[in-house]
Amino acid sequence: MASSPTLIMLMVLTVVQVSRASGVFELRFDRFQNELGRDAKGHCCDGFKASSSSSNGGGVGKCSEACRTQFRVCLKHYQTTIDLVGACTYGDFSTPFLGDNSLDFTSNNSAGYTVRLPFEFSWPGTFSLIIEAHHQTSNTTDKVLVMQMATQRWMDSSNAWKADSYSDTDGLHSLNYSYRVKCDEHYYGDGCANLCRPRDDKFGHYTCSEPSGDKVCLPGWSGEYCSKAICLPGCHDEHGFCNDPNECLCKLGWQGKLCDQCIRYPGCLHGSCQQPWQCYCNEGWGGLFCNQDLNYCTNHKPCKNGGTCFNTGQGSYTCTCPAEYTGTDCELVKDDCTVIPCLNGGTCSGETNATCNCPTGFHGRRCETSTQQTCSDNPCLHGATCVDTTDRGYMCLCPDGFDGANCGHQVDDCAVNRCQNGGSCVDKVNGFKCICPAGFTGPLCQTDIDDCQTDNPCLNGGSCADLVNSFRCLCVPGFTGSLCQTNVDDCLTKPCSNGGQCHDLINDYRCTCKPGFAGKDCSSEVNECSARPCLNGGTCLDRINEYKCLCPRGYSGLRCE
Repeated sequence: MASSPTLIMLMVLTVVQVSRASGVFELRFDRFQNELGRDAKGHCCDGFKASSSSSNGGGVGKCSEACRTQFRVCLKHYQTTIDLVGACTYGDFSTPFLGDNSLDFTSNNSAGYTVRLPFEFSWPGTFSLIIEAHHQTSNTTDKVLVMQMATQRWMDSSNAWKADSYSDTDGLHSLNYSYRVKCDEHYYGDGCANLCRPRDDKFGHYTCSEPSGDKVCLPGWSGEYCSKAICLPGCHDEHGFCNDPNECLCKLGWQGKLCDQCIRYPGCLHGSCQQPWQCYCNEGWGGLFCNQDLNYCTNHKPCKNGGTCFNTGQGSYTCTCPAEYTGTDCELVKDDCTVIPCLNGGTCSGETNATCNCPTGFHGRRCETSTQQTCSDNPCLHGATCVDTTDRGYMCLCPDGFDGANCGHQVDDCAVNRCQNGGSCVDKVNGFKCICPAGFTGPLCQTDIDDCQTDNPCLNGGSCADLVNSFRCLCVPGFTGSLCQTNVDDCLTKPCSNGGQCHDLINDYRCTCKPGFAGKDCSSEVNECSARPCLNGGTCLDRINEYKCLCPRGYSGLRCE
């Protein structure tokens, strides 16, 4: 029987089953032979066998009515002994009526009739294949088996077709067919199990190699998912980073073109650092900010009259004076008679601060002054006022800070130390100076320096609490560290469930959920059946990121439509 227009249209039609899959098994019917119109038992599908004297001139044994041919394909896992009635574990499909008796799907340069069976698993390579030809009777629900074949085969994924054929033992039926296992777009490998989607966005920058599907990074990118930019050559591995290729952005506390220079402690004047926020003082400097001169002797040379200077702390010193000099800076001549002998027959008495006992007619620390001296001899020292007297010849009215007959002795104002908070007292003329320890200031070292006042060293909104010569940072939620410089990584506890990707925020996190899940931590499965997608009374089964409709009798399709 000649092929009808309907048959020609069906020959070029490709049958598609819609499903989310990693690949598809394709079976292409090329040619089917059933010249006599017989079923699997050798009987006529319809009508009767023609005899040699039949008026129609047909071959002997050809049936008067043709078989209305349709096919059923059953694909299942590899079985040593194929179960012809069991479940088609990899999928099955039945074609509509395709034509009468013998069918040539390759005529008119057609590509054959293709059945596609999608799969959602890693293709194992081996499989069992059952192909049945049926005669569709006038009652479309009744079918008569025309031919049945079963075979086991092995095949990896490939775009190339593999041809095969079958003939039954009595020679009544034969089938030429081809098959292949083809990976879906973005799936690669022998088993179509390697998913790779080329991309060039914040989640990756790569193409996919054939046939393995390995990721090939675009220029300037590296890492498992090609999401790590290759930074500017020389950019420090630990202290620098980059968001785009050939970039070098410095982490907190580092600076420079290659992020290899640490940032000193805020306010550090004469110091350096090995790590961020350090202030290692240069030689001769001390204090929290390296702003206190420790080498006071060399820089200021305070000791006079051959005195030897010794640095004693931050900005302080002491002078060791020659025997005949005294005072903070060896600026005073010593009048102790054990060092400078008494004059004019005076005798020295005492061991500490020894004084001269002057003979009659002389006075003074060293008995150097004759009672016959008057103010005209200018005996008074240090700007003292001289007053002539009748009994002693003169009298010196000493200025503040000095005493003695000629006002030659400086009063020690540090005899009672009035410096507070551990300050050191340095005697001055008619006064004193307090050398304050680190952290204090003021004339008497009475004021605690507010280390938070001039420039708040706390970062990221932290509050500064003043301590003695130091401070403490009170960080806002989401930051930690001595300077609140470290953002707490809220993703360390892995809050995102079901494979969700965590993105750290300030004192918070955000989950990018995989398809099929939702919620703050991706713990809620999306119920795809909530929208009632199944039609015509179909029952919906919720799955991960998809659903399946169980259709009532008489309906089929993804939604039983």
